[in-house]
Amino acid sequence: MKLQWRKSTRSDDYGHCVELAALPHAVGIRDSKAPDAGHLTLTPRAFADLLTRAKLDRLPH
Repeated sequence: MKLQWRKSTRSDDYGHCVELAALPHAVGIRDSKAPDAGHLTLTPRAFADLLTRAKLDRLPH
């Protein structure tokens, strides 16, 4: 299956970019600077939790 990746609207001009792809029953996340390095696969629930924690600045730095 060929995935269609889209760059996050929150990406910046300094190379801090992620891309997302809709997978059957999951969400793929990869670094746009290294697209051939693979990707993370999260369940929709885990992805929603990641977004919530990022918006609340509750991710490890």
